[in-house]
Amino acid sequence: MYLTIKALHIIFIVTWFAGMFYIVRLFVYFTEAQEMEEPRRSILQDQYRIMMKRLWFGITWPSAVLTLIFGPWMVFLLGSIPVWLWIKLAFVLGLYFYFFFLHGIYKDLQAGVIKRSSTQLRVWNEVATIFLVAIVFLVVLKSFLSTVWALAGLALFTAALMMAIKVYKNIREKKK
Repeated sequence: MYLTIKALHIIFIVTWFAGMFYIVRLFVYFTEAQEMEEPRRSILQDQYRIMMKRLWFGITWPSAVLTLIFGPWMVFLLGSIPVWLWIKLAFVLGLYFYFFFLHGIYKDLQAGVIKRSSTQLRVWNEVATIFLVAIVFLVVLKSFLSTVWALAGLALFTAALMMAIKVYKNIREKKK
C-alpha cells in the first residue's frame, strides 16, 4: 500500500510542478502581449486567459490537492517523521505559499490587472525550480549533514540562476 501511495504522490507532485512552471510562462506571455497593438493584444490575451484557466483548474489545482492528500498519507503510513522530512515539509509549506501567490497573480491577470513586468515574472518562474531542487535533494539524500551541503549547493544554484536571468534580460534588451 505504501509504495502505491508514494507513486501517486510522485505523479501528482510532477504534474503540480509542471503546472506551476507553465502557468508562469503564460503569465509572461500575457504580460508581454500588453505591449502589442490591437487587435493582436486582445486576441492573444483572450487566448492566454483560456489557457491559464484550463491549466490552473484542470491540472495545477487538482495536482496540488492530491499531493496534499497523498503526502500526509505516506507520512501516516511511515509512522515517524525523521529530521530530513521535517526540513522537506518546511520547503513544501513554502511551496504552497508560492502556489497561493501564483493564484493571486492568476486572478489579477484574469481581471486584466498587470502588476509585474515580464522580467519580474521570469524571476518568479524560477522560484519553483529552487523548491524542486531543495525538495528532491532532501528526499534523495535523507541525512542532516547531506542536507546542509545540499542547502549550501541550493544557495549557490539560486545565485547562479539569478545571474543567468540578469544576463538573459540584458541580451533581450540589446536585441530590442
